[in-house]
Amino acid sequence: MRFRRFLHNSSVTAAEMARHAGALTGQRVAGRHVVAVQDTSELVLKGSRAQDRYGAVGNGKAAGLLLHPVLAVEAGTGALLGLVAMQVWNRTAQELAPRRQRATAAKESQRWIDATRQAGDILTAAASITMVSDRESDFYELFATRPHNVDLVVRACQNRRIEAQKDEPGLLFAFIDTQPEQARVAVTIPAAPGRKARDAELAMRFAPVRLRRPLNGADPALPDMVDLTLVDVREVSQPDDGSEPVHWRLLTTHRVATVAEARRVIDLYRMRWTIEEFFRTLKSAGFDIEAADMGDPHAMINFVAAATIAAVTIKQLVQARDGNTGQLLNDAFDPLDQPILEAVCAKLEGKTERQRNPHPKGTLAFAAWIIARLGGWTGYYGKPGPKVMRLGLAEFSAIKYGVNLAIQNV
Repeated sequence: MRFRRFLHNSSVTAAEMARHAGALTGQRVAGRHVVAVQDTSELVLKGSRAQDRYGAVGNGKAAGLLLHPVLAVEAGTGALLGLVAMQVWNRTAQELAPRRQRATAAKESQRWIDATRQAGDILTAAASITMVSDRESDFYELFATRPHNVDLVVRACQNRRIEAQKDEPGLLFAFIDTQPEQARVAVTIPAAPGRKARDAELAMRFAPVRLRRPLNGADPALPDMVDLTLVDVREVSQPDDGSEPVHWRLLTTHRVATVAEARRVIDLYRMRWTIEEFFRTLKSAGFDIEAADMGDPHAMINFVAAATIAAVTIKQLVQARDGNTGQLLNDAFDPLDQPILEAVCAKLEGKTERQRNPHPKGTLAFAAWIIARLGGWTGYYGKPGPKVMRLGLAEFSAIKYGVNLAIQNV
């Protein structure tokens, strides 16, 4: 009942929850090289009341909400550091003017610009910030208005006009196709629905490009041209599983003059996969949030925001369970949680080596072992996933509440 009242309270908003979570992430990124990954996911609500009270998603065939989070990931290690910002909204049925007659601020695409600006404001303590996003974010205004402290890596979608030299094609894709192959790199393509993970060899091309402002729909106040670099990577052979070969055209504000710098841009883009795994945690793998049946959109938006924040912690714990990220406890927990976690660990540990926490105290891996055990993992078989971590985190929250209650009543 207390949680229900919280969600329905008119003073509680998803924006305020996002600000609080972002402030904590802003503290964690100090001195780190950060990749800020943003994307949008449709939440198709399956409850009986969804059709009447929620806007269209799924190409108009379903009803639900839209969620657009920004996650902070440490470059190099891939460690998830926290939630930077998020937007959750319910589409209205209001008739809108044709897309090209509306300013960007009146379109849903404004979310990409807003999220990039928020990342620049919130992550100021980071050593560097690179915003990574997929093809839907490929529009001219994002490049032209980016904050000075944020670099971009965007997968190109539009075959844009470019400022061409003599005898060069004047379109982006045709131009890069004329460039010689400059190197080949070996990468692992992660698994996805309907696709197994595989090793691939990618041919690489890169060249500076000068994008020209679009003739239609763009604000005339924007600069006539924007200087970027295009990094083109293509899978050399046809995959054995019949899936489409990889072909990424990456537009970036990073300086790319060498093969090593081009490879770095590719590696930064590949960190975008973290947000795909996060959406899976929020939906099928951890929370099954789309099964929620709330008739009040305000309450449902608040629920999505709260679940998003919790899902980030779940993803951090799953990622840290083997100790590979090298993260400290403070990347996901309050410093005051450490003595509680250590006390719980002492109760959970057994006499055999397999029953003892193998990770150093004060690390996130140490906490992940404890949370997994609280969630029902025995320590013997398999590795704990999102559902186990979710159950364990709920158990730990109850223990922490009891500890704090006892302290207050002393």
